[in-house]
Amino acid sequence: MSAPRDELDPPFEIIEPTVCRGPVLFNSPHSGSHYPRAFLEASRLDIPTLRRSEDSFVDELIAGVVVEGYPMMRAHFPRCFVDVNREPYELDPRMFEGRLPSFANTRSMRVAGGLGTVARVVGDAQEIYDQRIPVDDALARIDSLYKPYHRALRRLFTGLHREFGAAVLVDCHSMPSNAGHRDERPRPEFVLGDRYGTSCIGLVGDVVEQTLRGLGYTVSRNKPYAGGFITEHYGNPAAGLHAIQLEINRALYMDERRYQHTENFAQLAADMTALARRLGDIPVDELRPYRAAAE
Repeated sequence: MSAPRDELDPPFEIIEPTVCRGPVLFNSPHSGSHYPRAFLEASRLDIPTLRRSEDSFVDELIAGVVVEGYPMMRAHFPRCFVDVNREPYELDPRMFEGRLPSFANTRSMRVAGGLGTVARVVGDAQEIYDQRIPVDDALARIDSLYKPYHRALRRLFTGLHREFGAAVLVDCHSMPSNAGHRDERPRPEFVLGDRYGTSCIGLVGDVVEQTLRGLGYTVSRNKPYAGGFITEHYGNPAAGLHAIQLEINRALYMDERRYQHTENFAQLAADMTALARRLGDIPVDELRPYRAAAE
């Protein structure tokens, strides 16, 4: 059931501007919606249910940053097929036929919740498969999709760092407007995750928060999302590498039941472009390693 190359060709995409204005990179790792046929045949769920794990249309929301002079990257494969915002081998042994590699992380909280590198569930803990899948299939997804994605993202990010002496990665995601519990209050419109100040200097988070608040949005920091694998492992402020996760409330731009744009989509896309400009206006000297070390 490994991903046929002709169905996921290309499996991800990098879109670069003609002229790069600054060291800012936008990434959408969970907006992929190309579902391989063999995966759909193996799943007990229909496509609308599987799509609950997507960050639907986030790649479209950020597409305008390229015109402004900043590169973007997006996945075409779906998150429930392989999740690049996890460790490479966060795998649940209960899912597979065959033995996992000895170095697999089988005990993380994300694995326990069914949301490892190869997910066991989507949505409200709905099981994707009705039987175990071959372990070789999971390893093939990791080798053919996960690893190339990260090689390309790392190359793009470090390339900006070489050119400018610093780089900022904005890892873009979306969240349901609520978690499904009747007593839960509505979520903020944006949640910024900087791993509690460890994945970027405070200035980066402050610029993002102030820009979004200035545009009229409600913003939370690190609650309920502090940043995932990408934010944690790409952010290294002491080296001039800054990563921040941006979670966008889906009610802002889409009908969560019909998977359609709402009338506010264009305005939010314009506001994301404005955010890119504000990040690009940060003096690069403020982002370089000696500034981070001094904080």
